[in-house]
Formats: sequence, structure tokens, C-alpha cells
Amino acid sequence: MMMSKQEFLRALYNGLSGLPKEDIENSVQFYSEMIDDRMDEGMTENEAVEDIGSVNEIIQQILSESSLPKLVKRTVSKKHDWKVWEIVLLAVGSPIWFPLLLTAVVIVLTVYIVIWSVVLSFYAADFSLAVSGIFALVSTVAYAFTTNANIFAMLVLLGGAFVCAGLSILSFFGINQITKGMVFVSKKIWIWIKSLFIRKEEVQ
Repeated sequence: MMMSKQEFLRALYNGLSGLPKEDIENSVQFYSEMIDDRMDEGMTENEAVEDIGSVNEIIQQILSESSLPKLVKRTVSKKHDWKVWEIVLLAVGSPIWFPLLLTAVVIVLTVYIVIWSVVLSFYAADFSLAVSGIFALVSTVAYAFTTNANIFAMLVLLGGAFVCAGLSILSFFGINQITKGMVFVSKKIWIWIKSLFIRKEEVQ
């Protein structure tokens, strides 16, 4: 459906209701200027609005980029017409749902911390390999200047230095890939949590 500039901006403003007023006004001003720029390039008002994209998709994008506290506050503020039975049910069920909710949050945080602790331990082990390689190399050089230096012992130390250095380099790249995967999964989980506070009808 074709929309005028004012209709688009009104729909955007209403869709973002509940967010801080400054955030809403900044978004409306931003898209107003985008429409004006397209009209300056020769587009009609309706063409400029259509070129911007779906207002619902824009609302979803803005909400997904908003902080979680803002989304929670927005959800609570939009749910201003609590019915009596909803309040009673919420109060009566709190001894059940609150501990379950708290337990779920603690479990998620614990798993998150454990996973990242494992990643950090991998980096620590890799650092130890690098230090061991450097130490073995320095020991080889120092041993070479001793009066009773043994060529076989020197080769063993030098070989150990190269092995530690090689394992350290290979491990570093492998751990980096694991870390990137963890960051990707963490972002997806965070986006999913935030999506719980975005009403479905706003993103259709």
C-alpha cells in the first residue's frame, strides 16, 4: 500500500511508542530526512516512501538495535491496561513462576560463564605453549655456551622449542575460530531474548 510521508512517519512514531521520546524523535527525523533526500533527487513523495522500505521492517530493525532495558520498559509501559484477574493471577502464581524464572536465568548465565571460561583456559594454555617455546629456545642458546654442551641435548631443546611454537601458532588460529563461533552464537541468543519484547504484529 502506497503511503505518504506523513502516514509513514506517523506509523513509525506509533510503532516505536514506549521507547524514550528522544530515540523516537531521532528515528522519525532521520527517516524524514531520508525521504526528503530522495524527493530532492527527483522521486515523488510516494516513490520516496516506497524506496525507504516497509515501515514494519524498519520498526523491527530499530527495536532490535535498542538496548534490552529500553525494550523491557517499552513492553511494560505499553501493557498499561492490566485486568484485575491478570494482576491476581500474577500475584498468586509468583511463588511458582518467580523461582523458576530466577533458576532459568541463573542456569543460562552459568552456562554462558562456563563456556567463556573454557575459551579463556584455551588461550591460557596456548600462551603457556608460546612461553615454553621461548624458554626452550633461550635455554638452547644458553646451553650452547656452556663448557660441557652436548649436541644431542641441544637438538632436543631446539626441537622442543619448535614444537611448542608450532603448536602455539596452530592452537591460536583454532581458538580464534572457536571464539568467533561463540560470539556469533552469543549475538543470536541476545537477539532472540530481545525479540521476546517485540510484539509479533509489529514485525509482520
